[in-house]
Amino acid sequence: MKLIVGLGNPGYEYYLTPHNLGFMAVDRLAENGGVDLARREAQALTASTEFEGIRVVLAKPETFMNLSGLSVARLLAKYNLPATDLIVLVDEVNLHLGTVRVRPRGSAGGHNGMKSIIGALGTDEFVRVRMGAQPDPPVADRVSYVLSRFRKADLKTVEDMVEQAAEAVRVVLKEGVEKAMNRFNRRISPTEQ
Repeated sequence: MKLIVGLGNPGYEYYLTPHNLGFMAVDRLAENGGVDLARREAQALTASTEFEGIRVVLAKPETFMNLSGLSVARLLAKYNLPATDLIVLVDEVNLHLGTVRVRPRGSAGGHNGMKSIIGALGTDEFVRVRMGAQPDPPVADRVSYVLSRFRKADLKTVEDMVEQAAEAVRVVLKEGVEKAMNRFNRRISPTEQ
């Protein structure tokens, strides 16, 4: 069994914002798995399904981004899972919009939701699927940017990236994190952006 958590903030005002890319990707996985994230447990909306023959719990913490670790730690405890059975879907402002990267572990990189999870679990040994949210052109106030809605012109790129992130999770489950990294962690040439 695996726990797949998308990070974001609850509430309509955060819908379609860069900081909610994790929520969008988990919603896509739920849609692909034919389930609704409607069960409330451990301060999260959850649903159970199966991908690639593996039972998974999909979750969207309702604690707000900066306290995501509380919910994630409770969910892992509830299902008696180690951190190594966790996959986190998260936005990354240091990656170009449209980019998906898979990592088997690593630091929070300045992301408050990831800091909260690493702090609550006491480890960074869990898979993360990062989705690029870098503003173009660059902005001085990144906090306001990640909490503002995507531009209409970017929505197709966002939709494609969310689909790619959901596919990356399936590759991690079916073939392992190394294969997923080989497939998704390629450099994007300027002509592809």
